[in-house]
Amino acid sequence: MWTVIYIAPTSKVAEMIKTRLTEEGFLVQSRPVNLSKQQYEIRVPSGELEEVQEVLNSILRP
Repeated sequence: MWTVIYIAPTSKVAEMIKTRLTEEGFLVQSRPVNLSKQQYEIRVPSGELEEVQEVLNSILRP
């Protein structure tokens, strides 16, 4: 089961987050939420949620 952990405001931000999380060894999916607003869901397996949140926080708040 996949869980949304973040809504990225642009495709560039979504790709950066997906790349960084993938480099840390996590499975990551991104998909458009609303094409008119260009927002993207970042999704991870629900079993990895806590670990991914810690890494995501360090990416968003260096």
